[in-house]
Amino acid sequence: MKIGAVLMASGFSRRFGTNKLLEKVDDVPMILRAFDALPRTLFERSAVVSAYPEILKLAEELGYVPIQNLRAEEGQSVSVRLGLSELLEMDGVLFAVCDQPWLKRKSVEKLLEQFCASPDYICALSWQGKHGNPVIFPAVFFPKLLVLTGDRGGGKIIRDYLHQVRLVEVESFRELQDVDTPADFT
Repeated sequence: MKIGAVLMASGFSRRFGTNKLLEKVDDVPMILRAFDALPRTLFERSAVVSAYPEILKLAEELGYVPIQNLRAEEGQSVSVRLGLSELLEMDGVLFAVCDQPWLKRKSVEKLLEQFCASPDYICALSWQGKHGNPVIFPAVFFPKLLVLTGDRGGGKIIRDYLHQVRLVEVESFRELQDVDTPADFT
């Protein structure tokens, strides 16, 4: 089974004040923590979608397919469409945001195992039964993902197809916590 990954790193970090993906969490830049939790070796092919040249350069150096997002101001859907367009031959594609610095590789591996066991289902990490990121969509949902618009990812698709969703619980809520402001580090 061929599973690809799209790491979405195009946000403007407006509430943070600087490019938060370059900020250190426990002495490691947040983007490197994302690469550690979502290593390209777990996937057939992995892409990083970003508006930031320094992120794309780093992604390429580490073996990810770098995809420049020139329309990041249009929202998350652009990153979804750009990344997926490079991975259409996959059986499933994992979408991840890069501002979850406490996400664990072990949880991503469990998510991949769940998808391999139920490849016709959307599989998402969750905490106490509430879905979060990352999420793996099987190929049957690619046409729906390719027509997303605005600042939305696949959340609407998940809500519309709850009967086709499998959840994988993480060990701690913190794994799914996004960092949006400096106060979120505490």
